Amino acid sequence: MRSLLVIDQRTANEVAAAVPLPDQLSKKQTPKCLLECYGYQVLRTSDEKKAVLHMGSTDAVILHLPLNEAKQWGTRLLKQKTVPMLWWCSAATASLSSAFCEDDVPVDGILTPSMSEQELHWALHFGSKQCFERLQWMNERKQLEGRLEERKWIDMAKGILCKIKNISEAEAYDVLRKQAMNERKRMVDVATSIVKVYQILQDQK
Repeated sequence: MRSLLVIDQRTANEVAAAVPLPDQLSKKQTPKCLLECYGYQVLRTSDEKKAVLHMGSTDAVILHLPLNEAKQWGTRLLKQKTVPMLWWCSAATASLSSAFCEDDVPVDGILTPSMSEQELHWALHFGSKQCFERLQWMNERKQLEGRLEERKWIDMAKGILCKIKNISEAEAYDVLRKQAMNERKRMVDVATSIVKVYQILQDQK
C-alpha cells in the first residue's frame, strides 16, 4: 500500500468554529506532509470529481474530515472502488465530530498526527485487512439474501402446487425439480413463473 488519496474539505462548521484549515496547521500535522515523509505517494484533494478520477490508482483513502462528512465521502467513493477508508483524527476533525460519534461511518481504521512511521504503517495494514473482511462479509450477506429470496419463491410455488394438485410438499418439490430439468432452467425461475401466473389468474377472478 503506497498510493494514498487524502480528502480535505473545509466545512461551514469549521468556518463558524474558526477552526484552522489544514494548510494553516503546523506542517508536520497535515496528513499529506506526514504521509509523504514516511514514503507514501499522496494526492490531496477536496474536489469530488478529482477524487473519483484518482480512485483507480488509489490503495487507500484518508478522510481528513469531520465524521459526518467522512460518512458522505466514504459512501460516494466506495461506489467507485473498494479500498480501505481511514479517518484522520486531528484536533480539528475530532472537535467537530463529537455529535456524530455514534453514526455508522464506513471507516476501517483511524490515523492520528502523533503516530510514528511504524504505528502508521500498522494502522494502514490492519485497516486494509478490515476493509477486505468487510467486503467478504458483504458478499456473503448478499449471497445469503439471494438464497433466502430464492427459497421464498420456491416455497410459494410449492404451496400453489400443493393446493392445485392436492399433493404433499415433497411431491411439489419433485414437480418443480423435474420441470426445471426439462426446461433447463433454475428451479427458482420455474417457481417464479408459477407464482406469477397463479397471481395473474387469481386477479382475473
